[in-house]
Amino acid sequence: MENLLLPIFALLNLAVVATHGAALPPQLYWKSLLPTTPIPNAITRILRPDWVEEKGTAVNVGKGGVNVHAGKGGGTNVNVGGKGGGVSVNAGHKKKPVHVSVGPKSPFDYVYAATATQLHDATKVALFFLEKDLHYGTKLDAHFTTSSNQATFLPRQVADSIPFSSDKVDDVFTKFSIKPGSEEAHIIENTLSECEETGIKGEEKYCATSLESMVDFSTSKLGKNVEVLSTEVDKETGLQKYTVAPGVKKISGDTAVVCHKQNYPYAVFYCHKTESTRTYSVPLVGANGIRVKAVAVCHTDTSQWNPKHLAFQVLNVKPGTVPICHFLPQDHVVWVQK
Repeated sequence: MENLLLPIFALLNLAVVATHGAALPPQLYWKSLLPTTPIPNAITRILRPDWVEEKGTAVNVGKGGVNVHAGKGGGTNVNVGGKGGGVSVNAGHKKKPVHVSVGPKSPFDYVYAATATQLHDATKVALFFLEKDLHYGTKLDAHFTTSSNQATFLPRQVADSIPFSSDKVDDVFTKFSIKPGSEEAHIIENTLSECEETGIKGEEKYCATSLESMVDFSTSKLGKNVEVLSTEVDKETGLQKYTVAPGVKKISGDTAVVCHKQNYPYAVFYCHKTESTRTYSVPLVGANGIRVKAVAVCHTDTSQWNPKHLAFQVLNVKPGTVPICHFLPQDHVVWVQK
């Protein structure tokens, strides 16, 4: 099923009345709290300035729509919520790349076991690798693509007015004209379920339904002296071999907030704060000369992960034995302290 479009145009024409003057657009809220922290491209790509106009004491939201893609993408790529977008990696020199389907549950939620379908579906990929591979000269088979999940942020007042819980899922279906039992309905149900699952020990998780709520959660955990990073790619290319270039750099301590974009009618990020995470900037050069400024997140304590999580099956390691890493897809971000 290709390019499913949810009809939310009526919702986006809401006028939200602010009780104490005009509300700040999401990007200005960011700048008001984080004036020295640039907004990464993963965020700016899904900000819609034309949605927000300040008029007196109201914020008028209009112009635009939001896509939910539930289709089957081609090629070799991570697909975390929607068709296309992401990165697949194979750090081995003797093994072929391992393809795993994201399936109904995200590979970045560590309470879930991998299914047989996830391990064999070559159209949606998530491949983990070991921290020891993050050094100059390592060869990686990778495919970085631009995400087709173009769902954009709503202003917080609008997002907060929309039900976001499994016990009100029928209201969500009604709001977005979704037929219960449809593929779109399952996507929404899965996202809500992941957001409501209890995190693993030592993890604090939160689903941000607006940019403002992401800023508030992340700064409440890390303070306001932060960097926010995402993977940057010169341009989309096919599967090819990349070489780790000089300049691999650890860019944080052991505490970070990683936010993964979910598949939903508007932008929702599954954010989780952990104290056993190392973040790296990893320069890559493709066989065709393409350069990637990749962000790698390495989890140093996986002892609480599901023993059947796909990372363990892909890497053939056991929980809690070695640090496990993944590159961030282009539409995900990591918050770290400066």
